[in-house]
Amino acid sequence: MLACVSSSSPSPFLISSDVYRTPGAKPRSLSWSSSFPHLNLSINSISSPLNPPRQREFVVHAAWTRRSRSEAAKNPNRKSWKQRTDMYLRPFLLNVFFSKRFIHAKVMHRGTSKVISVATTNAKDLRNTLPSLTDDSACRVIGKLIAERSKEADVFAMAYEPRKNERIEGKLGIVIDTIKENGIIFV
Repeated sequence: MLACVSSSSPSPFLISSDVYRTPGAKPRSLSWSSSFPHLNLSINSISSPLNPPRQREFVVHAAWTRRSRSEAAKNPNRKSWKQRTDMYLRPFLLNVFFSKRFIHAKVMHRGTSKVISVATTNAKDLRNTLPSLTDDSACRVIGKLIAERSKEADVFAMAYEPRKNERIEGKLGIVIDTIKENGIIFV
């Protein structure tokens, strides 16, 4: 609780003698708070050679946990924490594109931009066998091919990030549901 202060070395703190009461001494008051020892601490004007005084350093420097507005204004192009870490937490990203004539889908690794699997209705084998290259059955075929080719590349989980104001419904919903039904987990 209190450290012992030796009288031989100069101490930066002076402790009053009120702490060191003799056992038979009566308290000054009968209140509850007077039963506790009273400390009077004062800073000694002589500085200790072990603790040299600090000059002009009154602010404790702590690690920054978030950027202030002024720092964000200085560097507006810096990515947020989610943008910087998301490619490591969810490395495989599904990209689906619907044109008027074809459906294209691919799975990419975000960190290396390597294409893991691709499926399109414009491929020779699908172009000649499917009756329509853009209907719901074509979406199911594309979803099944993406799932099979991703499993061959040892990718069993992927993510899909919808664009702004894009809903996962219709043909896109069919492609994603077919991929899920074929054993791929969406994170």
